[in-house]
Amino acid sequence: MAFRLDARDVSGFKFLFSLAIMYGLMSILVHSVIYTKLITPLGIDAPLDRFSEARAIEHVRVLAHEIDGRQEGRQGLREAAEYIKEQLERLKERAGSNFRIEIEENVVAGSFNMMFLGHSISFGYRNHTNILMRISSIDSQETDPSVLMNAHFDSPLGSPGAGDCGSCVASLLEIARLTIDSGWVPPQPIILLFNGAEEVFLLAANGFVRTHKWRESIGAFINVEASGSGGLDLVCQSGPGSWPSSVYAQSAIYPMAHSAAQDVFPVIPGDTDYRMFSEDYGNIPGLDIIFLLGGYYYHTSYDTVDRLVPGSMQARGDNLYSTVKAFAESSKLKNAHERESLGVSDEYDDGQAVFFDYLAWFMIFYSRRMAVVLHSIPIIIFLIMPFFSCFRNSGLWCCFATFYDFVKGTILHTAGMMLAIIFPVIFSVLRLLVSSYGMNWFANPFLAFMMFIPISLVGLLIPRTVFPDLPLSQNVSALKISKEALSEEAGFWGAFGFYASLTLAYLVAGLSGGFLNFFTSVSMLLGWIAFSLSIKFHGHHSVRSTIFYAIPLIPCLTYSVYFGGFLVQFLIEKMGMMGSLPPPYGNYVPDIVVAAIIGVATSWCVGPLIPIFGKWLARSSILQFLLHLSVIALALSSRFFPYSTDAPKRVVLQHTFLTADANRVVDSSYDFSVVDSNSLLFLFKYAPEVAKELHIDPEFSFETANISNQQTFLTLFPVNFLFSRSLKFPARSDEILKQYKQFPHLYTNKPQSTSSDGSRRVHLELSLGSLKEVWVAVLNITGPLSNWSFADNKLPVPETIEGGPLSYICRLTGASHEKWNFWLEASNSGDLRVDLAVLDQVLVDETKKLKGLFPPWADVTAFSTFSSTYIF
Repeated sequence: MAFRLDARDVSGFKFLFSLAIMYGLMSILVHSVIYTKLITPLGIDAPLDRFSEARAIEHVRVLAHEIDGRQEGRQGLREAAEYIKEQLERLKERAGSNFRIEIEENVVAGSFNMMFLGHSISFGYRNHTNILMRISSIDSQETDPSVLMNAHFDSPLGSPGAGDCGSCVASLLEIARLTIDSGWVPPQPIILLFNGAEEVFLLAANGFVRTHKWRESIGAFINVEASGSGGLDLVCQSGPGSWPSSVYAQSAIYPMAHSAAQDVFPVIPGDTDYRMFSEDYGNIPGLDIIFLLGGYYYHTSYDTVDRLVPGSMQARGDNLYSTVKAFAESSKLKNAHERESLGVSDEYDDGQAVFFDYLAWFMIFYSRRMAVVLHSIPIIIFLIMPFFSCFRNSGLWCCFATFYDFVKGTILHTAGMMLAIIFPVIFSVLRLLVSSYGMNWFANPFLAFMMFIPISLVGLLIPRTVFPDLPLSQNVSALKISKEALSEEAGFWGAFGFYASLTLAYLVAGLSGGFLNFFTSVSMLLGWIAFSLSIKFHGHHSVRSTIFYAIPLIPCLTYSVYFGGFLVQFLIEKMGMMGSLPPPYGNYVPDIVVAAIIGVATSWCVGPLIPIFGKWLARSSILQFLLHLSVIALALSSRFFPYSTDAPKRVVLQHTFLTADANRVVDSSYDFSVVDSNSLLFLFKYAPEVAKELHIDPEFSFETANISNQQTFLTLFPVNFLFSRSLKFPARSDEILKQYKQFPHLYTNKPQSTSSDGSRRVHLELSLGSLKEVWVAVLNITGPLSNWSFADNKLPVPETIEGGPLSYICRLTGASHEKWNFWLEASNSGDLRVDLAVLDQVLVDETKKLKGLFPPWADVTAFSTFSSTYIF
């Protein structure tokens, strides 16, 4: 189709291409920042008084590759603890005489209840290892307030754990070396906690914060985590109060933090040790600092040292060392007794502050009280502006008419912002209607931007195209201003009112992310002043005045690209593990979510320009051009496969053995599940060798297949709630009978006792048999359970699994040949049913062979589960 362009169209396309170049340059800068390309990592021969990424990576290499598996239940976890302790002992030997270095190996045990992913679970744990190092001056006391740095050295199932969290451990080891070699004696003690059980639900941190002798001395902490292989090392949580984030803002060399993360983090599936220290038990002021990009490799076999983003550990190390020094030198550092005696003071806790970094160059921080003042200013300006501009010349009626026009402008801008989100969503649904699979942007994020940004711009511009001149309530003939100028003014102040209202809404809701709307409002105000001055001195609305409007907005727009681009990339990477939602609409959810977020990011990055640039861009020819771009991108997207070795599909393969007694297998099966929207049928279609091995024919469907229920994956509770349409295939059981002499089993070890009120107590013993690498044993108890010996005799909130009876779930972890002894109390003579599931990381040869048939773009987490049922 040929476009017929007039002079206005030509000018509009010039502006469009100029903006494309501007945003392209911004995107290049932002990409360099979020992937730490502007940070030079120091080499192995760097000065000893500097943090060296190369030295830290040598530790990662040992932990992730020379040690074979740091999972709970495997020998590699013990080897990792020994390696860490050995490194710390070497540092102690060369520490100066003015240091006091204490190193401990601490084994923890306990039991407690916790809500995780919205589900209630009880935990029993034993024999989890913590390695601790306390660095202090020679005259320090045990009760001196200290700074804790925490990192976990265990890794998730099937992953070498270079990023999560070998990089965290390595960073702390290098900081310990740096502290000693630099000769800086901390004025208050620094405790480095290397905990050995985070991946099994934060257990080692729980053991430390509940039982260790140093726990009461901790005045501040930094939890170091990884949800990927590098990029921004973001402060995702801070508190209680604003002091921890204030210390970070003043000390971080490459600040990477924004308070909006604290608004979002509670809804993200997952948790960190921060919870144990700052929320559930410790109430200690602290920071939760996390690698967020490279999420493709998180909890996969691809989390290797070569995937770490260069410069990320250098930035992390420099920030951590500077921040821990600031904490140790702060007069506000108090131990638990001092904090309790002081109570909550204005100086110590003034609520959640507002803070954000600008491209990791510097950080802006202001208190909640200051935010109340600052974030109220834009809406006040919006409300008084009609009266300020009209009252002296035209009276009160004109003021109200002007305000009404401003409100119309707000409605017009709001409509554009909403359509900028709705259009990409509609486009994503239409694409799936003609596509055989979703998420083809997963391994190719540029496709998502190509498909959804142009169509989002169409939505943003449509209201301006339909209403090029805003319908005015003012009497134009009575004013000495043209209708076009009044419409332009109403359009600008309407858009300003939109951002001012959102700034106020964030404030009223008690959220900390309103800084972006405030920044936009202030920038738009400066742009309007520049625009008005340009018109005053150079005449009518021209290219010159439009450029004058844009220049003050460039810092804000760059930050919007930074914030929005990071958010979209993070979300795309996480879509591979957000769960397999059931039909008929589950397949649409990831594409809709990504389309909507790109719509939000696009409207935020471009929206502030629209009140002035809309005059040039709101042309039907431009809308057609943008629509054609989206259609072309849609057509191209069908040629791209959703997965690659750089963006693998996650597959769960469980070899399930149903056992009876201690040495009999009743049934054996392979149970498969996936954790994204492309189902197992997609997987078997593009993994023909696996389909052949499982005897899957072309007519195979979910209607004819054997479905695995969520109870089948009990050892993964509550993560198994992310599974749907899991499949079961028959498997042989003869190999396992040769491998193990005994299977896990549960039995009574003393006669049950009955109370006068009719309740009865059943005394049980759990043997894990001869299993070699046990990750976890899970009990699912149904029936009239009224009490038990776990979690200080407190039952968790009961769960319901797939509409079944009320269940009480308890996870038992900790490597030991000793048996678990516990009791269950029933309120009456009704049966107590106990479903036992034990996860073993050892695979039989047939399962190893099946796992090896999967293509490289599929990352398979494989394990064996032994399930049995008992009635008492």
